[in-house]
Amino acid sequence: MGLLISLLLMVGIFYFLLIRPQQRRMRQQRALVESLDVGDEILTIGGLFATIRSVDDDSVEAEIAPGTTVRLVKSAVARKIEPESDLEDEDEEADETP
Repeated sequence: MGLLISLLLMVGIFYFLLIRPQQRRMRQQRALVESLDVGDEILTIGGLFATIRSVDDDSVEAEIAPGTTVRLVKSAVARKIEPESDLEDEDEEADETP
């Protein structure tokens, strides 16, 4: 009986420490890939910053420099770069003015 309880306890620990966080990361990545749109600034898993120029079913074309476009698999996008709000810029400018 003790062996069965310890086995169930180990399965529960693996589920909560390994499986659930991995599923959550997969859902977040899937949502990110589905939300990609033309004009979004992204960071690739290779560390390149780029702007999306076109979106296909499985890939995106991203401009990494003026006139330099690369084609990436959607899963190679690590995250979207959110533009800083204009309000934060105005606050910083007001702080710098004596």
